[in-house]
Amino acid sequence: MERLESKLLDVPDDTRWFAKGRVDVVHVAGVTLGRATLEPGWRWSETIGQTVHDRWCRSTHVGYLVAGRLMVVRPDGSSAEFVAGDAAVIPPVHDAWVVGHEEVVFVQFDTTPARHLTTA
Repeated sequence: MERLESKLLDVPDDTRWFAKGRVDVVHVAGVTLGRATLEPGWRWSETIGQTVHDRWCRSTHVGYLVAGRLMVVRPDGSSAEFVAGDAAVIPPVHDAWVVGHEEVVFVQFDTTPARHLTTA
């Protein structure tokens, strides 16, 4: 039977920590959601990419930017800057970084990109 269900992202099922950031993960009614919090100076290729030995993030991200500014660049040179309030779809094979001095908070509807990160 289908039912209504909710969980607080402030009380996550799991938190995955990495250099200059974390992803808080909740599982709700068979759906996984994650809230990525990225500090100023975070860049995928320099923080996570060095750990997984790949310059490019190979995951798709679908979500909503709650705070901050995030620049995304693809190998073909195409780029986009996402700002607070943007709904975003970021296709696989990209680099991304925090722009400015405000942390980025991005709620995403599939946290598989964070599955390879270790929990502290």
